[in-house]
Amino acid sequence: MKAVTWQGQRDMQVVEVPDPQIEQPTDCVVRITSTGLCGSDLHLYEVLGPFMTKGDVVGHEPMGIVEQVGSAVETLEVGDRVVVPFNVSCGTCWMCDRGLFSQCETTQNREHGTGASLFGYSKLYGQVPGGQAEMLRVPFADNLPIKVPHGPSDDRFLFLSDVLPTAWQAVEYADPPTDGSVLVVGAGPIGDMAARIARRRGLQVMVVDRVPERLERVRAHGCEAIDMSEVNDVGAYVRERTDGRGADSVIEAVGMEAHGSPGPELLQKAVGLLPDKVAEPLMMNAGVDRMAAIMTAIDAVRRGGTVSISGVYGGATDPMPLFQMFDKQVQLRMGQANVRRWSDEIMPLLLDEADALGTETFATHHLPLEAAPDAYATFQKKEDGMVKTVFTP
Repeated sequence: MKAVTWQGQRDMQVVEVPDPQIEQPTDCVVRITSTGLCGSDLHLYEVLGPFMTKGDVVGHEPMGIVEQVGSAVETLEVGDRVVVPFNVSCGTCWMCDRGLFSQCETTQNREHGTGASLFGYSKLYGQVPGGQAEMLRVPFADNLPIKVPHGPSDDRFLFLSDVLPTAWQAVEYADPPTDGSVLVVGAGPIGDMAARIARRRGLQVMVVDRVPERLERVRAHGCEAIDMSEVNDVGAYVRERTDGRGADSVIEAVGMEAHGSPGPELLQKAVGLLPDKVAEPLMMNAGVDRMAAIMTAIDAVRRGGTVSISGVYGGATDPMPLFQMFDKQVQLRMGQANVRRWSDEIMPLLLDEADALGTETFATHHLPLEAAPDAYATFQKKEDGMVKTVFTP
């Protein structure tokens, strides 16, 4: 089969790899019909290269049709249409029972001190072959895949794999009061969707970004767009819009590759050029991230407010403004989305013909799988109006 593979820093290639097979009686194999390109994939493209192995199959936002089922699978049949969450979670362990699917104890990567395995996401998270491919082996077939009806387009359901539950969790963790205010930092796919969810709940939503096309998308959904190229002090601007207090809740949806942090950016790139055996311990024990987005969030949140972090960070020695955070009594919540914790809550919105969250038109680009190498480059540079890309194998 064809698959998108990591071959080196900024070097993604579509190559032929062996077809996946049933390995455990609880597995299924899914023929992929749509698969997304995620902002987190860009971390593998460059920053997390030391944890990648040449030939790794990437991608963690797939859906498709069940082609094979293991002998112990009871709830799926060949021909079922499913979305595959990015967490590889068993659904039955102590953590999964508590809705913490991203911390699944069955697939935790204790060697690296990390949580549940993820599809297509480096040896830090299990080195499980990913979903930017024509086929995918899915373990825990009775508990992990999300069955969806045939009929509506893939775009109606695809984002249940990551974007929707990540954005939903971001809003839940932000815990804004009824009729409260929310600032979303970053209008990429997660920030965009989080803003839509928050706006649907009747909240005052402001979104800050620097890319005009992204700002226009959130503006079209009733949010106030803040252009960073025109507003020098985002925190001051937000306080002006909230009676001098700041936002009740801030959702930080950017993460480790934030603009405005030239020093850490240079360090990240320098470490990425070192041999893997040198780079890996440096990143795990002395790594720093680009902190501009989270600093903006902490500044803009009101005293006693909540910062919800959905942007991915990886630095072990990131400097945090603890005096400011303590003095403001800021609450922080963060973590990988627990996809199966939220999927049943989200599903009614997707089954409603009104398409309240605009999933049918959420993707800006639909491309064949062969276009993936160029799409990674375009997405990283934020060119061609690319916000969300869906590949069709």
